[in-house]
Amino acid sequence: MKHNRPSSWQLVKVGDLCNLFNGRAFKSSEWSEQGLPIIRIQNLNNTNAKFNYFDGELADKHKINPGDLLFAWSGTPGTSFGAHEWKGATAALNQHIFKVSYNKKFINKIFLRYAINQTLDILIDGAHGGVGLRHVTKGKFEATELTFPPLAEQKVIAEKLDRLLAQVESSKARLQHIPQILKRFRQAVLAAAVSGELTKEWRDTKKIEIESWQDTIFFEVCDEITVGYVGKMSDKYTESGIPFLRSQNIRPFRFSEKNLLYISEEFHQKIIKSRLEKGDLAIVRSGAPGTTCVIPKNLGVANCSDLVIARPGNRLISEYGCIFMNSEVAQRNVAANQVGVAQQHFNVRSMKEMPILLPSTEEQKEIVQQVEHLFAYADKIELQVSSALAKVDQLSQSILAKAFRGELTEQWRRDNPDLISGDNSAAALLARIQAERAAAKPAPRKRRKTTAA
Repeated sequence: MKHNRPSSWQLVKVGDLCNLFNGRAFKSSEWSEQGLPIIRIQNLNNTNAKFNYFDGELADKHKINPGDLLFAWSGTPGTSFGAHEWKGATAALNQHIFKVSYNKKFINKIFLRYAINQTLDILIDGAHGGVGLRHVTKGKFEATELTFPPLAEQKVIAEKLDRLLAQVESSKARLQHIPQILKRFRQAVLAAAVSGELTKEWRDTKKIEIESWQDTIFFEVCDEITVGYVGKMSDKYTESGIPFLRSQNIRPFRFSEKNLLYISEEFHQKIIKSRLEKGDLAIVRSGAPGTTCVIPKNLGVANCSDLVIARPGNRLISEYGCIFMNSEVAQRNVAANQVGVAQQHFNVRSMKEMPILLPSTEEQKEIVQQVEHLFAYADKIELQVSSALAKVDQLSQSILAKAFRGELTEQWRRDNPDLISGDNSAAALLARIQAERAAAKPAPRKRRKTTAA
């Protein structure tokens, strides 16, 4: 791989900077209720992950202390895979994690963590394992090349990355919170819609009172309320034919074609009672009971199972019925009227008895129009947030790439030539690291001379 780096930097392998100590393979029979917590990969970025404990004798190389640098070499890209600074108490290190030992006099820990994680794409590409769980061997990790600046510049890069990436994460956290705000906004819109608040000004201009809304139940405003087919289906599906909807095809306000199944015309005619027609309200019975959409015109002839079907009469506009059923008012009623022991579900009787405050069809149309307008506005914001989040993720990678090309510290190098040259240069630094590593290696054992008998 080609590395673009300042001339004052060096290219070095992880194995020339660090010693790697793999964690111990703890057997489940060694787990205890007390002692040192055993740190597994899931404990590295999930503070709520459960600990097991070990209270036996443990070699120093298998102990980790606060501030130690660790590398999870097994896992799923995008999760704990990569370098971490341990922020917990003294603990026991489980297998699949390297403790990264390095000379703190010559290497800045924060810089090293960022430098290692900057190589993750390369490590993952060369990792063993399937699409999900991947493994990086010790040899592969040791052979990974890092760009290596002088120590003073390492500290500056680490500080800049900490500050810039913290700003990026703060922006990301605010963006990630917006979908929840929009969810509450949509529910507030629905609550205002079914209470009459949304069309208060409209009624005022029409000189219509809220008292004109009728207190009724769905049985009174629907031509038919029935249930989808209930029975064995495994041998009834066909490659094509009549669309056969299940609860997973019903989403709030929309029909989903994902995992849509089909049945034959012959079987459809046999269970014609559970047919679906355009404008029907399809309501989920179990799983996410009460979730409702309007059957669209372009679906054509269709059938279903495990759905409540409500066919609005001329007093109820389908889209208003859908607004009502997805509102918290109706959802509370659904939750209070579920039946069943093994699996609770919402049934036809409960749907028939569902109370509803019903405005005139003219006001229903106005409510539908205003809700659609406000929801379209929320959808637009959601798309913008999604796009912004993608750009924020790219920004993090861009900042890291600039850091390890030397672009974040370009001016600093011009201002501090004495801190990157002579004894302070990266080359001199590496020479001292290599000298100390060589001195620390145990002397090779001398072989005993054998004499011929």
